[in-house]
Amino acid sequence: MNKTLRQAVIAGNWKMNKTRPEAKALITDLIPLVKDADCGVVICVPYTNLETALELTAGTNIKVGAENCHWAKSGAFTGEISADMLAEMGVEYVVIGHSERRQYFGETDVTVNQRVRAALDAGLKVILCVGELLEQREQGITEEIVSMQTKIALGGVSAEELKRIIIAYEPVWAIGTGKTATAEQANEVNHCIRETVSKLYGQAAGDAMTIQYGGSMNAANAEELLAQPDVDGGLIGGASLKAPDFATIVKAASK
Repeated sequence: MNKTLRQAVIAGNWKMNKTRPEAKALITDLIPLVKDADCGVVICVPYTNLETALELTAGTNIKVGAENCHWAKSGAFTGEISADMLAEMGVEYVVIGHSERRQYFGETDVTVNQRVRAALDAGLKVILCVGELLEQREQGITEEIVSMQTKIALGGVSAEELKRIIIAYEPVWAIGTGKTATAEQANEVNHCIRETVSKLYGQAAGDAMTIQYGGSMNAANAEELLAQPDVDGGLIGGASLKAPDFATIVKAASK
């Protein structure tokens, strides 16, 4: 982390977990544990928990995000939620391009860009996910893949709008597998992403960009990962479902 240039942000991605009573219990436990955090704290929860999360976190330092949004403002898209619907509720953040959306639901670089555009137009802040498959890492094309994903996702995004985007590097092979990139590997790719942003928008914009690591960061490895100069926080999966574990990661990012 380099807090002199940019904010560190720890965001929890709950995925498809927690009923409303379970969400209420988790958030209630979490609030006192992270109230003194010296970093941004976000919880990205299932749609059914958004209202609960917004009510419970009102007046706290915890921000609320959704896990996806559609690119259209409205229309015949059964089962989808628009960015305007999220913004109207008071949701501040939205995760876009998560590897599970790409892997299981046909998300492409183009639709990721369309969703980013919709989210920004609605006034939301975006946590934009990029990352390579295992075979792409083994082929030695990680930087090309991640750079391309970043460039396409940011198509049509202005320098001013860029300030509302966080990028999360998520190696697909490390999502939910228990495998984690080494601290050095994470930093190397995060640095590549920063260089890509710098080439598009200038060095100052690259330096100011918060770039998280999102591949199985947990309470045990967070401190080592966050000690890297280009790792500005984490997009946390499994560990975000346990208040003490999530709080430990937030504490590591508060140093």
